[in-house]
Amino acid sequence: MPRRNRKKIHKLTLKEQIRQKPKMFTLYLLIRLSVVLVLIAQLFNRDIANVGYCVLALILLTIPSFIEDNWHIDIPDTLEVIVLLFIYAAEILGEVRAYYVQVPFWDTALHTVTGFLAAAVGFSLVDIVNRNENTKLFLSPLYVAIAAFAFSMTVGVFWEFWEFFCDCFLGMDTQKDTVIHAIGSVALDPTMSNKVVWIRDITSTSVNGIDLGIDGYLDIGLYDTMSDLFVNFIGALVFSIIGFFYLKSGTHSTFAKRFIPTLMAEKKKESEKE
Repeated sequence: MPRRNRKKIHKLTLKEQIRQKPKMFTLYLLIRLSVVLVLIAQLFNRDIANVGYCVLALILLTIPSFIEDNWHIDIPDTLEVIVLLFIYAAEILGEVRAYYVQVPFWDTALHTVTGFLAAAVGFSLVDIVNRNENTKLFLSPLYVAIAAFAFSMTVGVFWEFWEFFCDCFLGMDTQKDTVIHAIGSVALDPTMSNKVVWIRDITSTSVNGIDLGIDGYLDIGLYDTMSDLFVNFIGALVFSIIGFFYLKSGTHSTFAKRFIPTLMAEKKKESEKE
């Protein structure tokens, strides 16, 4: 097919998408415009790191439409809205506007959503293969739910690996520190007999004679990592349960469909049946 014809078809498809989903297009346009304005502001501030976050956000915002156009997968409007808002909340509000530091539980909330979304993606991947006539897989609803849960937890673990890599080799602080007031360690045992020695009621910490100005001991990321994985677990578990009953009931509830991507060909068949 000539290149000119391919471009024409792509433009027509884009127009059809805008006409079919005007609210979605408006939301996407507003979010993208907001990111561009923030990008310009960061250029004036000469903050290269924040410029990078803005560029990353602009790239990530194109992923849902890229998947739909090139892989012929239909992403439900509800899921797409959550994904777009999540990207904005994580990169622009979280990193550029420092909500990760200024707003309590901002990071925790986003990791919970990540677990939920990743489980939805994992669920849809297994479900699509399971329903494909060209494959010989006939997986039970329980197995699909477990696979979705495992996929989400694997994504969460790899994300924590990435944060650890950034902190160790790129000089970043993605694994945010936590102020705690008690520590226990066998390294403090002078007898070297593997006994835990506790220091409790910590009210200040000094390093090389310099008071850090905090009212406790500074944990360097362990609490953050474990809490992130725990809320990822909760999000993954919630969706896996929803997905299990979605397949088990056979009625394919409207609520579950809002979060499960499907092949466009299958969606077309379902709409023709209705």
